[in-house]
Amino acid sequence: MSVSASPAAVNQAATNNLEAFWMPFTANRQFKQSPRMFVAAKDMHYTTSDGRQVLDGTAGLWCCNAGHSRPRVVEAVQRQIAELDYAPAFQMGHPKAFELAARLAAMMPSPLDHVFFTNSGSESVDTALKIALAYQRAIGQGTRTRLIGRERGYHGVGFGGISVGGIVANRKTFGTLLTGVDHMRHTHDPERNAFSRGMPENGAEYAEELFRIIQLHDPSTIAAVIVEPVAGSTGVLIPPKGYLERLREICTQNGIMLIFDEVITGFGRLGSPFATDFFGVTPDLVTTAKGLTSGVIPMGAVFCSADIYNAFMTGPEHMIELFHGYTYSAHPIACAAALATLDTYEEEGLLTRAADLAQYWEDGLHALKDCPNVIDIRNLGLIGAIELEPIAGEPTKRAFSAFLKAYDEGLLIRTTGDIIALSPPLIISREQIDELFSKLRDVLHAID
Repeated sequence: MSVSASPAAVNQAATNNLEAFWMPFTANRQFKQSPRMFVAAKDMHYTTSDGRQVLDGTAGLWCCNAGHSRPRVVEAVQRQIAELDYAPAFQMGHPKAFELAARLAAMMPSPLDHVFFTNSGSESVDTALKIALAYQRAIGQGTRTRLIGRERGYHGVGFGGISVGGIVANRKTFGTLLTGVDHMRHTHDPERNAFSRGMPENGAEYAEELFRIIQLHDPSTIAAVIVEPVAGSTGVLIPPKGYLERLREICTQNGIMLIFDEVITGFGRLGSPFATDFFGVTPDLVTTAKGLTSGVIPMGAVFCSADIYNAFMTGPEHMIELFHGYTYSAHPIACAAALATLDTYEEEGLLTRAADLAQYWEDGLHALKDCPNVIDIRNLGLIGAIELEPIAGEPTKRAFSAFLKAYDEGLLIRTTGDIIALSPPLIISREQIDELFSKLRDVLHAID
């Protein structure tokens, strides 16, 4: 007599596989043949499904700036979900949203004193672009509809973000994208700046490319320029000395809004709260996400000036001023996580800690110059990149081999193309920096 399986057993068999999840930015077939699973995390380490400890060299995905499972943040989330799980942000509010906005605004240089909440870096970018376009219209400059990005820029995966972005693989399969978008050249100049420590000496003149584009299109047609102060996801491209200052000058002279995408550089990555502080350049809009909650809950924020905000505050008071937002804007649990994250940053001095570690980090990173196939090393704050010579006819393979080997050796790195990118949690110790670069040296010697 046959015995049929229980419904629970059948259900488990149907769901206990890897096929249903279409993984983002992943070689799905390779992964599912040899899965790499994290099951826990604490401070500087992940725990794998087979019980190994993996040193986090990338702050998760550039986001866990305060480290993992920090007590204050965990407790805040637990309390909040029991108190208020969700509240709409359309025509309603909750106290923590306003508290968080005020604290964030106080962290930014004047006049960036208003905050619009999103749920990711991609949403922050699309929000900033929409605000820029709407603002130009609000002040009677409705002909300004053109957006300018930069080659090799990464601004998320929304249609706005990939349109102003300049990473080919993120754009080429998705049609014609937004119209009226142009791009400046990138600042990467390995012939003159290879193995630069900190900001490269050469390349400020690349900012003049913006002036050429303005002359081509006429400034009356251009709404905004968006750049990453440090281009992160493309492989850590550090701005040359004077470059960002010149972009600011050109935008100001031509009535064009300057947007800094600080999704990666925000919240202490460079050794100051934001790149605007580090470089001493104040844009009109700033996009953030990632480190805002230290990766605990998805959340982003767009900063804008009082002039921008006030331009919308006209007309009848009962009318909606900006037809934009998200179901989960200023989500109560995200706000609680962000407030607790800011407390952790403040209590432990994390927003400036990278400045104390920067020289030690730089020395350890550049000591890898003699490793096989290394053709460039770049750094700023607690960000680093090691560029490898591509294997002929097989681009990206060498760096991906390094990623797999590093994981086996107990180290998490990130690769983009044939570049290894590093951005550890800001709590990393000098001893852990030594461990990271020691393991990475072994990896670079082990791969072909």
